[in-house]
Amino acid sequence: MPAPPTAPTQPAYVVAVRALCEFTAKAGDLDLRFVPTPSAQEGVAGHGVVTSRRGAGYQAEVALSADFGPLHVRGRADGYDPAANRLEEIKTVRGDAAVPDNHRHLHWAQAKVYGCLLCRKLGLPGLEIAVVYFDIVSQREHPVVAHFDAPALEAFFVQSCERFLHWAQAELAHRQARDAALAQLAFPHQDFRPGQRELAQAVYNANRAGRHLLAQAPTGIGKSVGTLFPVLKAMPGQRLDKVFFLSARSTGRGVALHAAAALRGHGAQPLRVLELTARDKACEHPELACHGESCPLARGFYDRLPAAREAARAVPVRDRAAVRELAREHAICPYYLAQELVRWSDVVVADYNYYFDRSAMLYALTVANGWRASVLVDEAHNLVERGRAMYTAELDPQALRELRRGAPAPLSRPLARLARQWSALARQGDDAYEVLPEVPAAFRRALDECCAQVLAYMTEHPGAHDPALQRFYFDALHFARLAEQLDAHSLFDIQRVSRRRGHHARLCLRNVIPAPFLRPRLAAAHSVTLFSATLDPADYYLDTLGLPADCARVQVPSPFRAEQLSVRIASRLSTRYARREQSLPAIVALIADQFHARPGNYLAFFSSHEYLQQAVARFARSHPDIPHWVQARGMDEAAQAAFLEAFAEGGEGIGFAVLGGAFAEGVDLPGERLIGAFVATLGLPQFNAVNEQFRARLQQAFGRGYAYAYLYPGLRKVVQAAGRVIRTQQDQGVLYLIDDRFAAAEVRALLPSWWEIAPAA
Repeated sequence: MPAPPTAPTQPAYVVAVRALCEFTAKAGDLDLRFVPTPSAQEGVAGHGVVTSRRGAGYQAEVALSADFGPLHVRGRADGYDPAANRLEEIKTVRGDAAVPDNHRHLHWAQAKVYGCLLCRKLGLPGLEIAVVYFDIVSQREHPVVAHFDAPALEAFFVQSCERFLHWAQAELAHRQARDAALAQLAFPHQDFRPGQRELAQAVYNANRAGRHLLAQAPTGIGKSVGTLFPVLKAMPGQRLDKVFFLSARSTGRGVALHAAAALRGHGAQPLRVLELTARDKACEHPELACHGESCPLARGFYDRLPAAREAARAVPVRDRAAVRELAREHAICPYYLAQELVRWSDVVVADYNYYFDRSAMLYALTVANGWRASVLVDEAHNLVERGRAMYTAELDPQALRELRRGAPAPLSRPLARLARQWSALARQGDDAYEVLPEVPAAFRRALDECCAQVLAYMTEHPGAHDPALQRFYFDALHFARLAEQLDAHSLFDIQRVSRRRGHHARLCLRNVIPAPFLRPRLAAAHSVTLFSATLDPADYYLDTLGLPADCARVQVPSPFRAEQLSVRIASRLSTRYARREQSLPAIVALIADQFHARPGNYLAFFSSHEYLQQAVARFARSHPDIPHWVQARGMDEAAQAAFLEAFAEGGEGIGFAVLGGAFAEGVDLPGERLIGAFVATLGLPQFNAVNEQFRARLQQAFGRGYAYAYLYPGLRKVVQAAGRVIRTQQDQGVLYLIDDRFAAAEVRALLPSWWEIAPAA
């Protein structure tokens, strides 16, 4: 057996046992055949159940480590029984589904490495190792046991480290080159824009102090490069492993990639940048199941991964196109290749859900690997609604009815039981909308049993690719898990519909305050910077997002002058729902009059697609001579790009769009591409039973129900839309706020302070 290299005084490369084994022990196919990993909370609870069953001398969470040359391998073994000399690696599973072979190989590799480290620590000649699979549904243990002597475990450990060592040494060299380059990094432009330096300084200070930051900065000052640059400058001194740049929209991710490219061109050449793309956009074979027996890109994935990983060294900018090309060259799945490359990238550009969602990969990797990560949250005002959506689950009775019609025989009984409990919920009240304090236990049992049976069926029939069954399963599982955590931050509501054949009910676990779910994710980061042009009032975001009490704040003054934007309130008009039809003639006339007074490109925002279509129809009839183009429902990226291309420099016309939609924020149309906007709404959420429940819950939690549920979210959308007009210090434009409520003092106080509003018309 070869002797390990001489260890330096301070090993330079720290690797978790799991990460070491994932690199060296995974082989064969990518296999995602419906063996969902229990949630982190369920995993912790499952470990607790197993360890609580052991004897008094049992040791849980045994810290172990060892050095191998520049490697420092560390981790925590799940449990050790000194009396039986038995080490346990506990893996929680959900249901009796078979564990894929590549997962079992990984589990045994981890167990054997821990076994070696324990033998070293205690001087043991050998020990018994058990991989214990604990089913959180049945609460049963399924141990797989083997005995190993210390030399065999030592040989396995040395072999694993040697396989990883070459890669680790290259990673050390990369880290040193990266940090040296970042220490000398220059700002990529000749000078900072007004306000940009103040923003950058606040971000840098927050990262130096390890604090979170809420940064409000106006549109058009270059917030992406103004936040990414200072984090990269802080990276060497703060020993940061990763920067996660998170955005709610693909346009935001594009801007981030552009900023990273600019920084690489001004001194950060070693920087590795990765873009994570949604599965539905990255998948090459969406019609196939994700395992080797179905998809050719999953077959032998882990066998071909090392070559693809090595080739990625020569591709520092791993955007969607680059990852797809790497995957194509090595015949593997681009979506999962990108996930593997997260570990070997410095800056990861991704959607919010990759860090904040219930099953967020970036958060899980950060915790598992002990990464020091700085998180940048672009257009952070979106995180409230996106956070709510991540922790909301809905069950549609129509989906269950359709599933039962063609359900496989083994699933007919559990689906029928679930349907009976569902019908009982529908019949137990007469109200069309009702909020219950909890999800009834009988319904939860039926749902859990149904999930277990569906999982068992899909595992036994891996070749059967039924998208409807899969979708229902994951929706039901998400609902079941959130039901376990129902508290004052969320509500359980029922929307009933009476039909000729009986009562039907749509069930929803609706998150109101995402703070309890987001707080652990915020705490896991070294620093989180949330930035946007609309984070006012700050208390609303501090409360709803769960930011810590010591969160730093900065409000960057606008570099724009009041004379650049003529703001006018049409105070004689009302866009309230009951008066919308009456409002249209005057709104159409106002738009046309402004266009004739100063021809050019304008955006006109309305509160809904229905209102928008009514306005467009009247405008087209009354003013067929004025060019116009319209936002449609569900526009794809190509259609959105075509909409924006219509705003040509020197062009003329009106773009009609929905407030809060794709063109109301994150859109940059400087100069003559856009010279004005009309906002025909206050943007308030619709007054209905659901939003009234939000108001009541927010009132109870924070004492500001109406403001938190209606006023602040509405005016945030207005200010975002208005921010499309003035993008540079040379721009000149006009803004019409069309509703009498804009004249109210409470509303005007929430509008940007640099606006000089003309007397109400």
